[in-house]
Amino acid sequence: MKRFIDHEELARDSRFIRQDGAANSVLASLPDDVDTVVDIFEQLAPMIEKATRGTAAEPLYEEYGPAYNLVVLNEPIHPDDPALVNRLRFRLHGILIGELQALEGASRSLWDFPEAPWEFKMNMARQAWDEARHVQIYEKLLQYMGGEIGDYPENTFLFECACSEDPAMRVAGVNRGLEGLACDVFRDLIRYAEKVGDDTIKQAVDFVLADEITHVRFGSNWVKEFTKDDPDYFKRTQEFRREVDKRFSFGGARSAREDAAIPLAVQDRLEAGFTAEEIDEIGALSVGGPSRETLREAARILAERHRAKKAQQKQTAAE
Repeated sequence: MKRFIDHEELARDSRFIRQDGAANSVLASLPDDVDTVVDIFEQLAPMIEKATRGTAAEPLYEEYGPAYNLVVLNEPIHPDDPALVNRLRFRLHGILIGELQALEGASRSLWDFPEAPWEFKMNMARQAWDEARHVQIYEKLLQYMGGEIGDYPENTFLFECACSEDPAMRVAGVNRGLEGLACDVFRDLIRYAEKVGDDTIKQAVDFVLADEITHVRFGSNWVKEFTKDDPDYFKRTQEFRREVDKRFSFGGARSAREDAAIPLAVQDRLEAGFTAEEIDEIGALSVGGPSRETLREAARILAERHRAKKAQQKQTAAE
């Protein structure tokens, strides 16, 4: 079996529709400028539209045009959101994909690093077992909300960002970056479930969060172990983890900003082994990118242009 596969080589069955992850990764690099955001997402429009066709995301694209990416990432989920069910399914499907790629990342670590210590392999095997269960849990939650695997497009952004060919950087990216992101997203989902009184979502996600905290600890311990005699190596792993965290901020949607759609789960991160200084650093890394106000205005402009274009096409067809 091949070692160190590319994200494009991840195997999927016919239910999955693969989407380019450029729209997610570009947000962290954009300035806080409405015109720039609009220009970039208009350029990405054909790619975004293509990925939504034939999926449950198609109505969101029809409503918002290329701005649908901004809406689903930038806006918190509220019980009174008219698109609540579709957006909640979208998020649960996205988390399921993240769990699947975390499973692949941990499982690949067993094969990719044959010279790693036995204890490391046991930790990765335990994590793979956990992640397989998480995929099943989120499949059940998705079905609980009336959705199915494959309803929404998949991108391999998480695997691409986190799965380095170096063992210390692999666990820095997967266990401290990806699993750290999971702490933030799951805590936010628990808050939503508490708000609407949904004990099914609350309990299921709380069980998964407990495992994620353990996975972050695996990463914390093994980064230290792999780099204990090489300060420069440790520094490189920290730099890689910072880059992963910046990309996982989605332009500030997941951040320490007051307007963040998904706030940092500070207490969960502390329990998982992040230091207060590391959490402050993640907060500082994730405050960049466009503000929510900028993204809202860009989304409004993009949606208006999209609707005007559709109206013009309809008129032309009628003539």
